[in-house]
Amino acid sequence: MRVSPERKSFKADFVAGMPGAISSVPDGMASGVLAGVSPVHGLYASFAGPLFGGMQTSTKLMVITTTSAAALAAGSAVADIPEEDRSGALILLTLMAGVVMVAAALLRLGRYTRFVSHSVMTGFLTGIAVNIVLGQVPDLAGADASGSVAVAKFFDVVSNPSSIDWRSLVTGVTALLLSVVLARTRLALFGSLIALVVPSAIVIGFGWGTVDRVSDVGTIPTGLPLPGLPDLGLLSPSLVSGALAVAVIVLVQGARVAEAAPNLDGSRSQADVDFSAQGIGNIGSAFFGGMPVGGSVGQTALNETAGARSRWGAVWSGIWMLIILVLFSGLVGKVPMPTLAAVLVFAAVGSIRPSRIRTILQSGPSSQIALATTFVATLFLPVTAAVGIGVALSLLLQLNQEAIDLSVVELVPGSDGALREQPAPRALADGQIVVLDVYGSLFYAGARTLQARLPDPGGAVNPEVILRLRGRTTLGATFFSASVTTRSASTQPVGGCI
Repeated sequence: MRVSPERKSFKADFVAGMPGAISSVPDGMASGVLAGVSPVHGLYASFAGPLFGGMQTSTKLMVITTTSAAALAAGSAVADIPEEDRSGALILLTLMAGVVMVAAALLRLGRYTRFVSHSVMTGFLTGIAVNIVLGQVPDLAGADASGSVAVAKFFDVVSNPSSIDWRSLVTGVTALLLSVVLARTRLALFGSLIALVVPSAIVIGFGWGTVDRVSDVGTIPTGLPLPGLPDLGLLSPSLVSGALAVAVIVLVQGARVAEAAPNLDGSRSQADVDFSAQGIGNIGSAFFGGMPVGGSVGQTALNETAGARSRWGAVWSGIWMLIILVLFSGLVGKVPMPTLAAVLVFAAVGSIRPSRIRTILQSGPSSQIALATTFVATLFLPVTAAVGIGVALSLLLQLNQEAIDLSVVELVPGSDGALREQPAPRALADGQIVVLDVYGSLFYAGARTLQARLPDPGGAVNPEVILRLRGRTTLGATFFSASVTTRSASTQPVGGCI
């Protein structure tokens, strides 16, 4: 794998990195807010993720940076930790998530991402998007809200309109309108930044002191952070489970990014290499005080649109982000919180895919139940629990599909000597020899289904059943136990065999 930049793509990658870095300023800050910590942690992650992870990816245009799903999962994991320790806990979680990702790569677990149901993942990501929109309404309106979940906070604000600060609402709505309008113009690449700067200038110019700013969250350091290890004394079971949840989300999302951004030279992406790259990006982010990162659909699409030709497009975005931090980190504290809420709302609404949801709703009860269950779980449960439900539901759907997607046919010779298929007999006759072919999985539930669909020997004498297993390289113990041994036991007393 070539790491050094290629001469033919150097200029394109160098230029493409700039818009990526500029858009990472509002996105990174908003991700920090979403995780419940200082926005600077999102900015640090926005340079460390692309810089360290970008050099390792097999999906060459993938940008490893902050994502809303990972930020929300991380924020859910550290929500109950005292505020003075929350930032340190988030950094430790980022390190652990990175280690888990690298371990997954070494164990070659990349192939298992395909077992995560599309319906489950769509329900989860849609739930994340709705959670973000509802959860940012208090910041957008400058209102204090109570509630353990985003839905409760949203209804608390709506039911108490007197708590809304009109200056904050004007600031947030202005940023949101700018984001929507600029997304349809040639300034789309810089829309998020403009939506951040213009309302900030309005707040400062009119002296709106009631509008919360980033500096109100805590002290905003200037310049670059020094590398260091997180406080291992903050380790706890909830932090470990949170790191596992973040790792699962990042890895599955990364696999989706690889599908959406194929390599320009036609080479295939390797899931395990991308796992490792995202893990290294998280470890690098943790060393510099950043938050979790992963393959970003939006930033990867922006990288491609900006003309990047290789993985150095992402690396250059990290380098440009470093330069921005050195020159402008002192301005971060002046950004109004409602503008960051607007950036999050705009991004969340844009991430919802109505066409995918419609397709799933038209695909049958199994897909509908998976979508609805994961969506509701994401809205009302901690993200860690929602991820666990999603993984378990994917496994159940896979096993259920294996059980029902199985057919047994009888092979009989035709008049021309060729074999033809016909429905398998329900019962066996005396001395009957039946050749059966099986379509579908014969592992676990599939083997149990086969057992139920084999012909009943009843009182037949000397029947024989031949199972044609051509093309099957392995068979599980359940097959031999449920299908072969059990059915043989029922035919042997009458002189039959299987």
